[in-house]
Amino acid sequence: MKRKALFVINPVAGGKSKAHVPQLIQKCLNKNVLESTIVFTEEAGHANWLAKEAIDTYPVIVAVGGDGTVNEVASAVVGSQSALGILPFGSGNGLSRFLGIPMDTAEAIKSLGNCHIEQIDAGQINGQWFFNMAGMGFDAHISQVFAQQGTRGFITYFKSAVREIINYKSQAYHLNIDGKEYDREAFMLSFANSSQYGNNAHVSPTASVQDGLLDVCVIKPFPLYRFPEMGLRMFTKTADKSKYVEIIKGKHISVFRKASGPVHLDGEPQTLGESAEIKIFPRSLNVVVGHYPAK
Repeated sequence: MKRKALFVINPVAGGKSKAHVPQLIQKCLNKNVLESTIVFTEEAGHANWLAKEAIDTYPVIVAVGGDGTVNEVASAVVGSQSALGILPFGSGNGLSRFLGIPMDTAEAIKSLGNCHIEQIDAGQINGQWFFNMAGMGFDAHISQVFAQQGTRGFITYFKSAVREIINYKSQAYHLNIDGKEYDREAFMLSFANSSQYGNNAHVSPTASVQDGLLDVCVIKPFPLYRFPEMGLRMFTKTADKSKYVEIIKGKHISVFRKASGPVHLDGEPQTLGESAEIKIFPRSLNVVVGHYPAK
């Protein structure tokens, strides 16, 4: 039976033009399976509003943009009967890559026609949704810096990281993970639902979006000369083998730090206070996947 699909296009995501996307949808979408309606967002938060309005009408709601757009749409779709679709246009596309969704737009549109739907876990930090990765420490600081840059993309992100790492100081964290206490000095903390930040940089290679757990990745302070090695480990899926990386799986995580500071939810930065409550909601989001699990 043919399903109605709403495509929510963020025209500024990833700094890439989306002007050609409606024509590609008309050309590549399997019209025997999906009937398309296309809307463009006009401001931050608009994608979330559009998706909320659509969940009773559209069985498939497709986020056309980066991880931030995906987060906005998924935050509306989670817990409903509708399924999230993704056409990746961001700088990292972490969740898309993990779910095996093609990076080529035409191929991603074609894969939507397969309607291969999986139920995946979703996380919350202080009541706000994330679906791929949340974090605090250095990666949250870089997300904040990156959001202020005039250009997007991996190169801009990498340059920001290299520039900022010289002066960044690790912080002390007190963690409670499913009732067990930990005190850690950390360069950064990542709460991983999928295995990767984006661009195939895997911080927690064994993470699964269907295991009902979050991977708390503690990146310990390391000598600056080891930075290239740490990066290489992420791109070769061996970060968990480093002595500077500790991964603790859990369902309910409390984090306490000495001062408020930046956090990120799926790469989108904001400021939170000294404490954070992180929870997992198992198989709460329907999503149209590609070749899943991705190889």
